[in-house]
Amino acid sequence: MNFLLPFLFTALGFGQLSLLNGWRWEYGAALGTWLACFGLATYLLRRRLPLADPYLLPLVSLLAGLGLLMVARLAPRFLLRQTVWLAVSTVALLAVTLVPRNLAWLRRYKYTWLLAGLALLATTLVFGVNPSGAGARLWLGAGGVYFQPSEPLKILLVVFLAVYLSDRRRPLIEVEARLGRLRLPHPAYLGPMLTMWGFSILLLFWQRDLGAALLFFCTFLAMLYAAVGRAQYVLVGLGLLLAAGVIGYRAFDYVALRIEGWWNPWLDPAGRSFQIVQSLLAFAEGGWFGQGLGQGLPTAIPVVHTDFVFAAVAEEYGLLGALGVLLAFGLIVHRAFQIALRCETHFRQLLATGLGFLIGLQTLVIAAGALKLIPLTGVTLPFVSYGGSSLLTSFVMVGLLLFMSAQGVR
Repeated sequence: MNFLLPFLFTALGFGQLSLLNGWRWEYGAALGTWLACFGLATYLLRRRLPLADPYLLPLVSLLAGLGLLMVARLAPRFLLRQTVWLAVSTVALLAVTLVPRNLAWLRRYKYTWLLAGLALLATTLVFGVNPSGAGARLWLGAGGVYFQPSEPLKILLVVFLAVYLSDRRRPLIEVEARLGRLRLPHPAYLGPMLTMWGFSILLLFWQRDLGAALLFFCTFLAMLYAAVGRAQYVLVGLGLLLAAGVIGYRAFDYVALRIEGWWNPWLDPAGRSFQIVQSLLAFAEGGWFGQGLGQGLPTAIPVVHTDFVFAAVAEEYGLLGALGVLLAFGLIVHRAFQIALRCETHFRQLLATGLGFLIGLQTLVIAAGALKLIPLTGVTLPFVSYGGSSLLTSFVMVGLLLFMSAQGVR
């Protein structure tokens, strides 16, 4: 019964697209793959992990179904590729959930995961490409298959931070020095973490991947606060984030162009602000109930199937549909935090908190960017936007949450 609503939503969506465009075998392949993936995942989880959270997988299936519909609507040439990535991502979710007996392997190799992620980023600096042929070179790939190293790095850094903060929680809480009213831990405990973190942020700015840099730094602050409970660290971090924005605005032309285009997009609505203007118009056209799937003009927005898929949802499903999507993500974050509260070890608590916060923050960043509440960052909407790297990473994060929900009390 948990999958009745996601199935009806996805099946009716493909039925509606078939009425508009004629039946295509790709629609049947996508719907069949969706049904096989989540049917198999449900069966195996109920059989092997009956105590796993009962709400996460239905919520993910609903969002993944919406993602297939959006790709079929906005970029039909990529539908089969996204369908294949859905199958691969489901296998990864099941592997993470069902194969390990515990999470000791994550703790044991914490520095290995971090160094592997940084090595991927460094490799991207040298060999990175852009599949479209222009823009930031954020992908690695060959033979027509590409992935973004910043996507798996999200998980690797959250795991590293969860291990490091849980192991050094007490020294980080204990005050060893003061800087005015600010109480600081001993540099020996805080220094290595900040050094590695600063290096990763430097690489991201060097690659012009501002969205990933924002996600990483804010997730770091959230996990640090969850570990030590000190608001001073968060305030200092937000100050550093603001300072980085000012420096980036003055030092990098691409940062200045994004901020200026965001501040007053109507100065150049047909040029550098074209995307955000079209996004705002899509929200206006959608109204409360939307134009209907396949009835709007979201394809007027460049790269709508990746960076602006939330605007397409708002135009065709309306404000109520967009709020429904945010509600689904909110429930996923809520379940992640509930899992964190039930875990007995600090490591698992921080890991679940970090994963939940990352999913929620990424959702808010893309929604706020589409609504002109913040400058555009190039962040994708988990489970919904086109992209294999993003889909695979999101499924692995949910797999870890499902595993902890069933094993957290051990």
